[in-house]
Amino acid sequence: MRWIGPMESLGRSFLRGLEEAGEILLLLVQSGLWLLRPPWRPRLIFKQMEFVGIKSINVVILTGAFTGGVFALQSHHGFALFGAESLVGSTVALALTRELGPVLTALMVTGRAGSAMAAELGTMRVTEQVDALYVMAVNPVQYLVLPRIVAAIIMLPILTIVADYIGIVGGYIVGVHLLGINAGIFMAKIIEYVEVSDITMGLIKAAYFGLILSLVGCYKGFYTHGGAEGVGRATTEAVVLASVLILAFDYVLTAIMF
Repeated sequence: MRWIGPMESLGRSFLRGLEEAGEILLLLVQSGLWLLRPPWRPRLIFKQMEFVGIKSINVVILTGAFTGGVFALQSHHGFALFGAESLVGSTVALALTRELGPVLTALMVTGRAGSAMAAELGTMRVTEQVDALYVMAVNPVQYLVLPRIVAAIIMLPILTIVADYIGIVGGYIVGVHLLGINAGIFMAKIIEYVEVSDITMGLIKAAYFGLILSLVGCYKGFYTHGGAEGVGRATTEAVVLASVLILAFDYVLTAIMF
């Protein structure tokens, strides 16, 4: 009998998870349907592209630079044991383009923009601004959710390109100027081992991550309840859930693509 309580709690959590998954999918379907129907609002999309992309560029540059530098430092230590220091450049480039670039960019943007989406939409929900849109015959999914999803899908690959480039530059600076690797060999190994498909697959993953972080952030904000406390809770849940889903889908996409 003492197991009834924990099992009941586990069952309720599982059912709540299924319910949330269904609601997220429904929100995605609604957004997809509104994408095909007028009125289109490119001005809102460009505004969100600026918010998600341009305003995230600084944190992405810092993340890419330090990631590339640290990875070059660590990989040089390992390769030096086997006399294979020439492979540091290709290892850094492959790691960034395939995994670290899209994943870390998505996590950084989730913490900055995904949380803001949840907080903004949650505030609009608890202050009845979403209900006011219904009164004005404006669909809130089209007006609030769709521009954010489209902007994130477009801007995440662009931010990933920036992170990849800056990360490789950071790895080059550390590898060549601090660790003494020959600059020509460093670049030659990158050209030899990094293929266009490695870059494109990473950008495809970034687009999926943009969809995940924006969809989760909009969902948590759109269905917020409980006043100011509910907004804070929704923001936290959006960041945690989006980050976990990004890491989980990263494994799935990697298994499929590579």
